[in-house]
Amino acid sequence: MSAADPTLDIDIALTPPSFPLTVRARLPLQGVTAVFGPSGAGKSTLLSAIAGFSPTGGRIAFGDEVWEDGRHFVPAWRRRVGFLFQTPRLFPHLDVAGNLAYAARRSGAMADVAPMVARFGLSPLLARRAPDLSGGEAQRVALVRALLARPRLLLMDEPLSALDAGHRDGILPLIEDLRDRDHLPILYVSHALSEVVRLATTVLALDGGAVVGLGPAAEVLADRAAAGAFGGEEPGSLLTTEVLGHEPDGLTRLTFAGGELLVPTLPFPPGATVRLLVRPREVLLSRGVPQGLSALNSLPATVRTIEPVGDTSALVTLDCGGTPIKARVTRRSVAALDLAPGTPCHAILKSVALAPG
Repeated sequence: MSAADPTLDIDIALTPPSFPLTVRARLPLQGVTAVFGPSGAGKSTLLSAIAGFSPTGGRIAFGDEVWEDGRHFVPAWRRRVGFLFQTPRLFPHLDVAGNLAYAARRSGAMADVAPMVARFGLSPLLARRAPDLSGGEAQRVALVRALLARPRLLLMDEPLSALDAGHRDGILPLIEDLRDRDHLPILYVSHALSEVVRLATTVLALDGGAVVGLGPAAEVLADRAAAGAFGGEEPGSLLTTEVLGHEPDGLTRLTFAGGELLVPTLPFPPGATVRLLVRPREVLLSRGVPQGLSALNSLPATVRTIEPVGDTSALVTLDCGGTPIKARVTRRSVAALDLAPGTPCHAILKSVALAPG
């Protein structure tokens, strides 16, 4: 992000009786910024503040436009921010066509209704009322209704948490399309790490009402200082891969700068981008080319750094074709393998441990 890129600048400090939340951050107005953290971290409170549902007493600026600074407050309806909640909140007395028309009339976007209905596959649903829709259908209608308001920024507060896996898988590509095709900036609240891995270009990690990590997704997901936002889980290495093809024995072959990987079958065509989060405990190290192992993935690597962790362990950061991968091993293993910065080795990854976002 260069100095010329527009940003969403936030400087707020809420205290009881409000939810205690202190956020000083500059977020890019591009891609998906995942707001991630455990329950009670302040994620939804932050989105409500950005939406303008109530004054915070702090400062929020969208590019050069100041929305709030303690003296001046722009109400929600003037911010042109779309909001998608965990529950769709459609008007129950209107059918789908009526829900969409309501948003389009308010924004002067009636000409957009037909193209959006076609793009998001809503034609079969237009005559149905909200109570007659499935959870996934209702959330898809709510997304289109938010888009028909022609927002400059889309806020999504755990929009998939109430859906089953099938409906989640149907909506995730729509969000990716908004990110990659429409270049609509999105702030995406979630407690599901798999959604963050798949969608996020930037991560804002919250824990206990405070920022514990902010930056590119790969950096924050690998940052031990942000572990509290991930429920104490050890951070991992984010790999961006491309699908090469599907094997007859039920495996999918992926490629990235560090080599090729075999993983359980993925529902993506050749050429699709897939991101994987690799946990350090799932990585084994070998000084030579490993032989006679059940693990299918062996990547040539070079040791970058070795960091002691606790009394007996070490976190080894590897360079795999320019991509960092971390391995958690014992200090005894470090000594036995004679590992040091610059040492060549192989990273061994079990196929079943590689779960895409």
